[in-house]
Amino acid sequence: MAKAVHTMVRVSDETRSVAFYKNAFDLDISQRLDFDGFTLVYLKNSENDFELELTINKGQDTPYDLGNGYGHLAFVVEDLDAEHTRFEQAGYAPRKLVDFKNNDELLARFFFVTDPDGYEIEVMQRHGRYQ
Repeated sequence: MAKAVHTMVRVSDETRSVAFYKNAFDLDISQRLDFDGFTLVYLKNSENDFELELTINKGQDTPYDLGNGYGHLAFVVEDLDAEHTRFEQAGYAPRKLVDFKNNDELLARFFFVTDPDGYEIEVMQRHGRYQ
């Protein structure tokens, strides 16, 4: 079976957003990853393993259009290749498999699929921080 591991939202002000989620939901930073064009901040609490991923795009100076802003729900699976094949056979048209690395370290292996309403769902190989 699949296990939900995180959902992602784009935010314009990291400090303000981290403070809000700490105050509103008692979420703490579990990991922060800085890249050239964006920063990922993972938030969670002691209640469960599910995380909120904040994405801060560097150079973003206008508010996001939430009507078409990018976001996703993520699930981890034991055998990503088998799931990709299963999704293809079901006619779900999964996108290509991706190896996501930071400084040559594999952070995640995944593919995206779109649900019937157009929502993006990330399907990830159980690995590293994604258990």
